[in-house]
Amino acid sequence: MKNRSRMLALLTTALLGVAALAPGANVVAQETESLSYGPRPLYLIDRMADSELKDELMACRGQTPERTDFTIGHRGAPLMFPEHTTQGNRAAARMGAGILECDVTFTEDHELVCRHAQNDLHTTTDILASDLAETCQTPFTPASENGPATAECLSSDITLAEFRTLTGKMDAADTEATTVEGYMDGTADWRTDLYATEGGTLMTHAESIELFRSLGAKFTPELKSPAVEMPHNGFSQADYAQKLVDEYKAAGVPASDVWPQSFNLEDVRYWIENEPAFGEQAVYLDDSYNRDGFDPMDSATFEPSMQELADMGVNYIAPPMWMLVTTDGEEIVPSPYAKAATEAGIEIVAWTLERSGPLVDGGGWYFQTVEETIDTDADYYRMLDALHRKVGIAGMFSDWPATVTYYANCVGID
Repeated sequence: MKNRSRMLALLTTALLGVAALAPGANVVAQETESLSYGPRPLYLIDRMADSELKDELMACRGQTPERTDFTIGHRGAPLMFPEHTTQGNRAAARMGAGILECDVTFTEDHELVCRHAQNDLHTTTDILASDLAETCQTPFTPASENGPATAECLSSDITLAEFRTLTGKMDAADTEATTVEGYMDGTADWRTDLYATEGGTLMTHAESIELFRSLGAKFTPELKSPAVEMPHNGFSQADYAQKLVDEYKAAGVPASDVWPQSFNLEDVRYWIENEPAFGEQAVYLDDSYNRDGFDPMDSATFEPSMQELADMGVNYIAPPMWMLVTTDGEEIVPSPYAKAATEAGIEIVAWTLERSGPLVDGGGWYFQTVEETIDTDADYYRMLDALHRKVGIAGMFSDWPATVTYYANCVGID
């Protein structure tokens, strides 16, 4: 398959030794197993240029892994596991993630489920190979001289009972495919679908609560933007935001263990005003980078301003990590955006470490403000260190939580 050799090289050099975590492995006793970093943290540290940071991290190589809330499993551990599956989240918890994420969307009968988007079933599950393919908004269309292969399948077009029949897979599609099998077996950017054939177990939001609690982790659910017009058959945006909170209350989870998130500022304000205990830790996911004129290096372009957000009661903000940093020579330093948030008393959470793949040619989208200093995988640790020590982030989303856990344990972050 296209790019297979490159992907296998990445796995064998960086992830060798974690096969026991693969979907299908024995996971029954994982809740009580000891934590493990696996080989990746030291693989990255070995590649670092000589520096005080490398010496500090290398000196911790005999430490015992400990769970930390600084490490947030981004959709589980999607560097190697199908996202939002029990297998991926168990792996993330075993790597010390103290907080796990369920991106929340809804089914046709308005039950909450864990999916990155309401319209991603065609790339993250086996729906196209099932009888539910006929429910898809856009049926599979093979690639031809007229254009690429296409499909679109929504969770809101199937019931919860139907959702439960699906199997998760690595988020991938081959848009050059002429068959459903080829389309499903595609590669998303550099990511591997090595484990896609074994699949993963999908979860409802309520099931994620029980799983995460059994794993000793806390919760950061993200209320995803609907891909359908709201209200949806009488289900309003407020109903949607409220139901997310209600499922934690029904499970007896204290609000102090939950960081609800949304890119929609109105969702965050809803929680602040209607569920203040949960709203106190509500996280505004800032996608200002999509707005014309925004510049993280110019505070005059911040709309609303950091102080205005603080005045609304927003205590946490989460931008992509490139918005938080810039360069001073070869050093990675805080951006004006990061400084403004700190001055307003807003805690910062960053996303997403190790989502870029191998760091060549500047590291891609997640490193765009510091690209001239990025040229090796070891720079993941340089970026993380700058975000912790210079920006002062409260937590780090990661596609491979062990990397962050090792750092947090080494430098003394709880």
